[in-house]
Amino acid sequence: MTINRLSLNTATAKNLDVPTAIAAAARHGYQAIGFWRDRVAETGVERTAQLAHDAGLRVSSLCRGGFMTAADPDAIAWALVDNKAAIDEAAGLGAPELVMVVGGLLAASDFGGPALPDGDRDLVAARQRVVDRVGDLVPYAQDRGVRLALEPMHPIFAGDRGVLSTLGQSLDIAEAFDPAAVGVVIDTYHVWWDPQLATQIARAGHSGRISSYQVSDWVLPLDLDTLNSRGFMGDGYIDFATITSWIEQAGYSGDVEVEIFNKEIWALPADELLSTVRDRFARLISPYLR
Repeated sequence: MTINRLSLNTATAKNLDVPTAIAAAARHGYQAIGFWRDRVAETGVERTAQLAHDAGLRVSSLCRGGFMTAADPDAIAWALVDNKAAIDEAAGLGAPELVMVVGGLLAASDFGGPALPDGDRDLVAARQRVVDRVGDLVPYAQDRGVRLALEPMHPIFAGDRGVLSTLGQSLDIAEAFDPAAVGVVIDTYHVWWDPQLATQIARAGHSGRISSYQVSDWVLPLDLDTLNSRGFMGDGYIDFATITSWIEQAGYSGDVEVEIFNKEIWALPADELLSTVRDRFARLISPYLR
């Protein structure tokens, strides 16, 4: 059974290595796959690309670049080196989009950790440094045929992971660049709450900037590690029919990645996990795609 436009973001099957994830996605009728850099590093870019091609899967994206809020010159230089490496990896995989998780405040001690007492909490300055680093990276990415895809994150992650919290903020940055160079990621987990979501999706579509549509559900209670609080579509509070319809009306025709962070879901047998994703996609997403 093949589900049109369904892509497995490998974070959903975090316990599977790349060859196993590719084989499982193909076996369950997925049409595309989105990779994470750590798993690609285990297998190698060239072999990963070949395995996906041989399995008949498109590569929808590579996660992740970003973490560009550093102020120290050495840290800025490191961020640019790492992001250029990510761009090269995306190009080698044939991934048209590099998802950019832009980074949090300098006051962050660690992901989900306490703030540093004397750490920099200047949110406005952190966002400006994102603008500056995107500008630094655009020429390099364009030369390699990769679009930088800015991902707004739910405000609960503004401190440690993503100082861009709304689709509108991400578009404000993206629109300073060519649409082929900088786009945006629309991830239901991060943006479902936004009262301006319909307007901003239409704005993104009008300017041709929707790089990726990612789906997972907002489930309660939240895990102690809030990043891992995503669920299968239909298990939480997100209105996928409405949001997917907005995405379609905006003219997006690319792959739809299912990206779930959840320890209990990761622990499921691979075939059960992928078949559940496929069936939920068929019921809750596919009817609203053209």
